[in-house]
Amino acid sequence: MTLLLFTGLLLAGCQPAQEKQEAVRPVKSTVVRVAPISEGASYSGEIRARYETPLGFRVAGKISARLVQVGDLVKAGQALARLDPQDLQLGVQAMRAQLDAAKADYEKAKSDLDRYAHLLDRKFISAAEFDQRRLSYDAARSRYEQAAAQYNLNANQASYSVLTADRDGVVTAVDAQLGQVVAAGQPVVRVARLDEKEVLVNVPESRVAELRDAKTLKISLWADPGKIYDGRLRELAPDSDPATRTYAARVSLLNADDSVRLGMTASVAVDQAVLATGVRLPLSAVFQRGAQALVWSIDEKTQRVRALPVKLGKYIGNDVTVLEGLRDGTRVVTAGATMLYDNQPVKVLQEVKS
Repeated sequence: MTLLLFTGLLLAGCQPAQEKQEAVRPVKSTVVRVAPISEGASYSGEIRARYETPLGFRVAGKISARLVQVGDLVKAGQALARLDPQDLQLGVQAMRAQLDAAKADYEKAKSDLDRYAHLLDRKFISAAEFDQRRLSYDAARSRYEQAAAQYNLNANQASYSVLTADRDGVVTAVDAQLGQVVAAGQPVVRVARLDEKEVLVNVPESRVAELRDAKTLKISLWADPGKIYDGRLRELAPDSDPATRTYAARVSLLNADDSVRLGMTASVAVDQAVLATGVRLPLSAVFQRGAQALVWSIDEKTQRVRALPVKLGKYIGNDVTVLEGLRDGTRVVTAGATMLYDNQPVKVLQEVKS
């Protein structure tokens, strides 16, 4: 029994030791390109019309017709909606009757004044009686002028029963429907002018000065990123939004064409002077050993990582500039850097273009 146990232990000791498997960690990476680095940031926003006017009737009434829909192009003077004109027309007729009566009284008073003036010349009436007739004439003339003014006012109000566009534009909203009773001045249709367009963006407080002092702004559309438009800061809010703590800015498009449509997503880029020549990497690509900043480079053949010391420049948003330590074409880890060690094998999951 002792001999068999000894033989078993001897055979077990002769078997080769199993090799320990190294953990392969998945990482994201990018191939860096050394190039001039600009500090300018970019902001996403929406194309808006500089002028968007809510139009309403100048008199109260019930809407009897709505002639446009959202998205319709309209011309200056084009009818947009109508009110029921019956009450307004009755008002005009009533004032016309009052005007005719006032005119008859005025003409009679004028005729009487002429006749009494002739009698005064022949000394048939006293000056006091003539003055009384002249006062009656002045009162009749005033009533006639008042009735004429009131008639013109009612006639104008009757014409206000048709709502028209004051400028060429596009209908962006309809705020009242057929049959609705609206007050004077209540918005019924909103019309945006298409001759001036701008981008509304929200800027963090740390970048307000950069946007305000920028000499040039470049605008691109999400639908057509290859086309670049010039921009100019037109308006910057004096205080921040209480919820987002950002400042609203409106950037005018200086050379907008018909392909720029309201509501499109646009990006406003701030052109700044070149900081230096180097590489711009996300903050997740950099780690520290003591006071030294490092990044992980990946050997394309062995798929293992090696720590490279680098010299950092300015921080731009969520990125950092690397001024020294990287060569053109080096593949570096951009996510997962803090979980690696020297010579560790990795698996590249996704390549991010630098």
